[in-house]
Amino acid sequence: MRLSPRTLKTVALLAAVFIGVLAIWLWRDPLALVHAEFTRQRWSAGLSLRQVQVAGHRWTYALSEPDQPGAPTVVMIHGFTGSKENWYPLASQLRGRYRLVIPDLPGWGESQRIAGQDYGFVAQSERLAAFLDQLGKQQGTDLVLLGHSMGGGIVALTTARHPRSVDRVGLFDAAGVRFKDNQFGIDVLDGKNPFGVHDQASLQRYIDTVFHVEKAKPWIPWPASRQLIAWRMREAAFEQGVLDRIGRSDERFLPGEAAAEIHQPALLLWCRQDVVIDASAMDLYGARMPQATRVLLDDCGHMSIVEKPAEVAAAVEYLIKKGAGK
Repeated sequence: MRLSPRTLKTVALLAAVFIGVLAIWLWRDPLALVHAEFTRQRWSAGLSLRQVQVAGHRWTYALSEPDQPGAPTVVMIHGFTGSKENWYPLASQLRGRYRLVIPDLPGWGESQRIAGQDYGFVAQSERLAAFLDQLGKQQGTDLVLLGHSMGGGIVALTTARHPRSVDRVGLFDAAGVRFKDNQFGIDVLDGKNPFGVHDQASLQRYIDTVFHVEKAKPWIPWPASRQLIAWRMREAAFEQGVLDRIGRSDERFLPGEAAAEIHQPALLLWCRQDVVIDASAMDLYGARMPQATRVLLDDCGHMSIVEKPAEVAAAVEYLIKKGAGK
């Protein structure tokens, strides 16, 4: 079928209008494509955004209700420089089977940050305990608390110090123990921020550090990359302050010490190629949590929850069903 010259002209005009609108949209918000992708992932996982005031902060969180009432609640806590969006691939795998609650921690993402406040392991673990009391498990159901990286350290402290709030716990690539030396750890101890971003090269280095699987690395086209770099530069002082607390202060190993007080069914999950929190950390946590199931995934880096969501989901399912008579 051949199109008439008039039809071709109309199609060309519509395409030009579309390109023009897209250009204006990106000019006004260069990160629009990134935000649109996160929105797509959130919808795909059946999540909606909510807000609540807890522990002196406004929290923004994503929520998905289960297909059947009475399902366990799974709460997911992100890591350093992370956000609730890091969990969307895993949430998509778990959709419908559980009540999913995924917050931005205070100080991060869309949740409130208050100047002069402490956002280290101890302070955040107490805020998380208050969040769980308000939005956690529903009557008669289990609460499963998952934490990634820095979030893993926060989750370990929360679980140890507030055992009645948590029924099952998962620590993924978790900070909070003195793992085998690697370049990331050495840089942190030297006062540097290995995740710091100030130009295109450092942005790529950051992505290459946290991801091992090439296809899982986020594509951030220009001008979104320019805006992202500018934003991370504005975040540098806050990031450094948090890293000083969780990486160099006297609380940096408190999560690992507190892990000995965790007696709930537990899951420890790492990636063999993690160059941020070396996989030796899993054994250190495991020595204090002998009841924990250990899962070491191959061909993934620090972002196990993004790089291997199906495998992580299977491990979470095992944690939830283990000992539950299901």
